[in-house]
Amino acid sequence: MARIEIDHRTRTGAARHPEKAHRPDNPIQRKPAWIRVKAPTHPVYHETRALMRENRLVTVCEEAACPNIGECWSQRHATMMIMGETCTRACSFCNVATGIPRPLDPDEPRRVAEAVARLGLAHVVVTSVDRDDLPDGGAAHFAATIRAIRAASPGTTIEVLTPDFLRKEGALEVVVEARPDVFNHNLETVPRLYPSIRPGARYYHSLRLLDRVKQLDPSIFTKSGLMVGLGEERLEVQQVMDDLRSAEVDFLTIGQYLQPTVKHAAVARFVEPAEFEDYAALARAKGFLLVSASPLTRSSYHADRDFAALRAARARTLAAA
Repeated sequence: MARIEIDHRTRTGAARHPEKAHRPDNPIQRKPAWIRVKAPTHPVYHETRALMRENRLVTVCEEAACPNIGECWSQRHATMMIMGETCTRACSFCNVATGIPRPLDPDEPRRVAEAVARLGLAHVVVTSVDRDDLPDGGAAHFAATIRAIRAASPGTTIEVLTPDFLRKEGALEVVVEARPDVFNHNLETVPRLYPSIRPGARYYHSLRLLDRVKQLDPSIFTKSGLMVGLGEERLEVQQVMDDLRSAEVDFLTIGQYLQPTVKHAAVARFVEPAEFEDYAALARAKGFLLVSASPLTRSSYHADRDFAALRAARARTLAAA
């Protein structure tokens, strides 16, 4: 089975991640058989790619070197990444380019909405880079994008995967007021690993962000994701699950961390599929409406199918109450 290969710039990380250039190399381990994916060859994949280029849109599928891009784009599923391709953070796990971002493009919400309509998406995921340079962290741009999609595709359900809006007073309220169907914010890892893996973020701030969404609008589904294979312990993962349930988070995703370049955090281990199944069973027992846990699980992987399952799970829960 062929692996998806990425260009030399992405593998070395020199151009995309200048802040990591001084770090010692972490050799990239060979992936086990259950991680490898086929290279994209389906004609619809190329059609989707052409549409993204035509509308001058950025996708997290490409920027984060997602291993599922071939499968998703072949089904016309793409995760839109708004506010440019340059992030103001420098997380040690992430392949998105870092540096000084360009000014926001006020026409971007319209172009995203047009692409969603042309793809005929029943469900769309909209994410972004971190924009610490903006007074509201880009919250108003998220809201404008939600409104534009609603106008162009009234039947499309919308999931946002937002930054943490750290020190951006009132930003969360702006996004929630635009009423996305799903509000996703990833905790990414366990609290102990934040200083090395997610140094620009604060675990308890991210947790409070998710809790606050439910306080503002209980009808919005909330979602969060974890990577494993970074050196976390099982009990630490269980504690994160408990923290998320305390914040009434509905949907948990758990996937294997994959090292983008030799300058990024090393993979501590490849978690076997059976352990993901065990994590999924544990999370369901803790009360999550939906759990997706597998080596290739990512935040927006099968998001349309998962949203339908999420809605059905809520309906069952309400009927049983």
